[in-house]
Amino acid sequence: MQYVKIKESIVEQIEAGMLSPRQKLPAERKLAESFDTTRVTLREALSLLEAEGRIYREDRRGWFISPQPLRYDLSQAPNFADMAQAQNRSAKTELITAKGILADKLAARLLKLPPFTDVYRIDQVRYLEDRPVAYVTKYIRSDRFPNLLKYDLRQPITQVYLDSFAVSYHTSSYRIATTSLLGDTAQALRATVGTPALVVERVNYDRHGELIDCVIESWRHDAISIKSVVEK
Repeated sequence: MQYVKIKESIVEQIEAGMLSPRQKLPAERKLAESFDTTRVTLREALSLLEAEGRIYREDRRGWFISPQPLRYDLSQAPNFADMAQAQNRSAKTELITAKGILADKLAARLLKLPPFTDVYRIDQVRYLEDRPVAYVTKYIRSDRFPNLLKYDLRQPITQVYLDSFAVSYHTSSYRIATTSLLGDTAQALRATVGTPALVVERVNYDRHGELIDCVIESWRHDAISIKSVVEK
């Protein structure tokens, strides 16, 4: 099948170093011409490459070669900046919104709260090498952190917990699922609607087993590689 051959040809160029991470591919029309094929066949090849995490698409900008994914270690403390730095990656987090809300269905379920309980909601976008790779929503128990919104929430929230409330994460539970990027999340990550994504849902507890917060991270699926170390 021609689209498989096209896909394999692009993979060979990536592995040979002829195509560099974050390099933009030619426009689809030019690529189709270079492979002497139709755009329909070309898009089948590109879809396979995207599914394998070899390339990614930015809305209205085109296709790019994916960098190495960030190794996301579930056995380590969940600190994005430290994780990236340890892997010699450039990272930043942009604060989108921080507000008090009534717990929606998801927040109530994860934090085990009655419906319409007051909680904080913080939304952020995470970047690797200036590329938006994850949209993060945090729901925080407001009864544990009075006046949290008055603090500088551009710094890691775990630092605010520790410095101002003497609270820190002790254990976390995870749920990982696949999904597609939609709506505002897709727009924030410069992705086309329907782009594959990996959702990391994390609930955090203190040393007494009390719930602190829950975090829902929607990642471009090519941007992270999940790992965990199990001690016996």
